Amino acid sequence: MGMGAIILAVVVIVILASALRILNEYERGVIFRLGRAIGVKGPGLIILIPVIDRMAKVSLRIVAMEVPPQDVITRDNVSIKVNAVVYFRVIDPFKSIIQVENYHYATSQLSQTTLRSVCGEAELDQILAEREHINQKLQTILDRHADPWGIKVSNVEVKQIDLPQEMQRAIAKQAEAEREKRAKIIHAEGEFQAAEKLRGAAEIISTQPAALQLRYLQTLSEISSEKNSTILFPLPMDLVTPFLDMAKKKLNT
Repeated sequence: MGMGAIILAVVVIVILASALRILNEYERGVIFRLGRAIGVKGPGLIILIPVIDRMAKVSLRIVAMEVPPQDVITRDNVSIKVNAVVYFRVIDPFKSIIQVENYHYATSQLSQTTLRSVCGEAELDQILAEREHINQKLQTILDRHADPWGIKVSNVEVKQIDLPQEMQRAIAKQAEAEREKRAKIIHAEGEFQAAEKLRGAAEIISTQPAALQLRYLQTLSEISSEKNSTILFPLPMDLVTPFLDMAKKKLNT
């Protein structure tokens, strides 16, 4: 009698263990009864009918899935390697179990093919300079195709772009040429502004003879501050002209 009671207790415990399930707040369970899906339950305590009911557990948390590097030939015939990160989550547990066999694997394969397709339609400069646009396009396409599976793709980020060595050298030369062009433009703009200032100063001096005298005195002051053994002082023509006129008159008389 004692042995039979022990066996009965063990059987009851096994049945209860197989009948009771506890789901966390971020989990849901799709219940199958004799092979037919009857609905989604959770979170909390779930009671199943042993042998008759079966539960498939689904997590609702966001999944960060890395897309392995893909060999891509861009529209301008450049061979590159591109990888990305896809952020998605299950919003309909029923569809994620019923509509697709393995939604993780399906989303991964879809992400790889979409990444190759989108990058192959763009030129290299667009992929490098318009990465946000590429990310948005990838997210839109993946979200549209994964929606029938009950999957919501919230974000896609192109993680790394590997270029061939010769292409890296070409881009470096292009960047160097661009910097030299900007430097020459800035230098030319500076020369133009300086010429404008000099032209304005010349106009002022031409209309105000006293300004020329002041500039002459300033130049003499700057020269005298230098430690030179010999200083040559240029004389303005206005000072020399009266003496030349007097010399000419004496010669004529």
